[in-house]
Amino acid sequence: MNSKELVLVLHNLRSVYNVGSIFRTADAAGVKQIFLTGTTPAPIDRFGRERKDLAKVALGAQNYINWQTGNLKDVIDALRKDNFKILALEQDKNSVPYSIKQNSEKLVLLVGNEPQGLDKEALSYADEIIEIPMYGKKESLNVAVATAIAIFKLKDI
Repeated sequence: MNSKELVLVLHNLRSVYNVGSIFRTADAAGVKQIFLTGTTPAPIDRFGRERKDLAKVALGAQNYINWQTGNLKDVIDALRKDNFKILALEQDKNSVPYSIKQNSEKLVLLVGNEPQGLDKEALSYADEIIEIPMYGKKESLNVAVATAIAIFKLKDI
């Protein structure tokens, strides 16, 4: 894999299991950091206790990857200030194929929840909206699966 620096922003994900799966994939792919915004569950609950359900799916990856919670706009503003290109993973009339080469060495992948995806405000923060093409009858993938596909593709191009 190349040396692209990749950061994830998980916005308003609902499923602890999807978040745990994304942590595990992110660790495997060498993602630098994960930001959890909106209603996305964190590895530690509001009482300071480890979320055992998330930990079970993440297989400990939540202990190895740097993560923090924050406000979406503040997180994006800080990352943009640090010269990251913001890519939103979403089906949208303005999206481009996820396989298009990214010239930036510092990328943020912003993903949203099921089934709504990213709202207009979140999409407005993106420099580019990328989409995984769908060839079957279903028009979408599970968020953890889609994020995994995009992570490895972005690290590879």
